Amino acid sequence: MVDKFKPAGASYVVQRRVAGYHDIRMDGMSDLLLRAKGKSVFDIGCNRAKVAEEFYRNGAIKVHGCDIYEPGITLARENFADYRSCQSRFEVVDLSKGASALSAFAGEQYDFTLCLATYHKLKRIMPTSDLTALMQHFGRWTKGYFAWRGTSDKPTENDEEIAALDRDLKPVGLVRIHTSYISAELGVAAIWARA
Repeated sequence: MVDKFKPAGASYVVQRRVAGYHDIRMDGMSDLLLRAKGKSVFDIGCNRAKVAEEFYRNGAIKVHGCDIYEPGITLARENFADYRSCQSRFEVVDLSKGASALSAFAGEQYDFTLCLATYHKLKRIMPTSDLTALMQHFGRWTKGYFAWRGTSDKPTENDEEIAALDRDLKPVGLVRIHTSYISAELGVAAIWARA
């Protein structure tokens, strides 16, 4: 269910765009926040960058992200403009075009790569081989941890996605080290680490 409301006197509708609340999006993998100090983060499908902001608040010094949702990217840029101790970059990117769509981030590497409730959306619009290539691209630029969250609206897909990510990330040196089913609201989460 999508929550929508129209602020008094506004000509637009505000829409809730995430499951749960941003402050619990890391449920089942919040230990990564404890390791954020002095680190870099890339948030795939960052929306309004609320999770990226949690990493910043826990000491991350570089926070980048992408999403196809332009109003969210605009808001992320506005919010992070005030965080002078953090190097930030948020870009509108259509990931269905593959790794070449990420040219704004060429040559970058990140301590953490986040793929939270995004993979299942890409899986529905991309050929399997293209999705594999994209995940391997993200895996190659991940120096430390790759975090994934499944979808709460189609939980039967989650184990298939974990198996696919195991296959896709292993050749680029990432091995799954953690799987959590603790979040009844958001569903399964998993973390891969550089082997």
